[in-house]
Amino acid sequence: MPAAVIRYEASHPAMGTEFALVAYGDDPQYLTEVGNEVFEEIDRLETQLSKFNPKSEVSVINRTAASGNICVEPKLFELLLNAVNHSESTGGSFDVTAGPLMKAWGFFRDKGRVPANSDIAQVLRRVGYRHMRLNRADRTIRFDVEGLEIDLGAIGKGYAVDRAVDILRRYGITRALVSSGTSSLYALGVPPGARGWSISLRNPYDSERAANVIYLRDCSLSTSGNYEKFFKVAAKTYAHILNPATGKPVETMLAAVVFAPCACDADALSTAFYVMGVERSREYLAIHRDLMALFYLPVGRDQRFRRVLLHSARLNAIDAFLPRTPDGTWRATRMGPSRIRRKASFSRTSGNRATAR
Repeated sequence: MPAAVIRYEASHPAMGTEFALVAYGDDPQYLTEVGNEVFEEIDRLETQLSKFNPKSEVSVINRTAASGNICVEPKLFELLLNAVNHSESTGGSFDVTAGPLMKAWGFFRDKGRVPANSDIAQVLRRVGYRHMRLNRADRTIRFDVEGLEIDLGAIGKGYAVDRAVDILRRYGITRALVSSGTSSLYALGVPPGARGWSISLRNPYDSERAANVIYLRDCSLSTSGNYEKFFKVAAKTYAHILNPATGKPVETMLAAVVFAPCACDADALSTAFYVMGVERSREYLAIHRDLMALFYLPVGRDQRFRRVLLHSARLNAIDAFLPRTPDGTWRATRMGPSRIRRKASFSRTSGNRATAR
């Protein structure tokens, strides 16, 4: 008689959000031990990557890399290379050095302020991934301008999700979901009796409603939305996703959702696509494989929005299914090598939420 399937659930605060793990197996103690190792790894990564921890490797780089070459731990060096590659491929719409702009707008302290154009111009002089000099031969980094800062906030959570999935696979866990708050997640395998993990994407205007339900298997999803962090001044809303070229918040987008083979890429590209908009993202997807993007765009002033779905010509590594929305405005769309045909169900959620159904 086969062993009963056990569902393990746990969450853990890290990186300014709540990481969650759902996994299935036949040994509850084993699942707990693996889960503990996952969260220990996430804590270790926060210690290494956080710019708020003065002892972290990233903080040391930020303080000293303008003075000379700094040797970087191998995996962190690969992450920085990845970040620079995304910056280059998106024309700087994703920029790992945009942290000073966030400070200028007050988003780090959650108070918010509108800086003068002269202040933005001053900050932009010390923002730009091109000022990072990465040497593959000796694994070093150097800044060619004073005041440059690495900020991994738009890629680090996805990176942590990927590392967590690596641990799960190493220990033979084949059915699990790892999420970092409402930012990034990875759906590994499928829950028992289901054909995919059910992910509810929130309505951009209403945290209690779902805009779409998406079923995922063996791929990642990341969301960047104007509702995640913002402030208002004189009835105008300023969202925290900034265009590194102008130093100002993007105003023409509600949310961008990216599906990719790994969460690190999805995390970076959801920010980039939010900044790039639909047409520039379409051009990007035309020359990159295994990516899908869902945009929520404002329509008028009465909290209506429209959806735009784009994808690469080749989607061998993306297994996602989008059923019809409750208002009937979205047709079922097949993506990936197999079809997931489960009926959509919508759960009340303040962000992206995964359910095994």
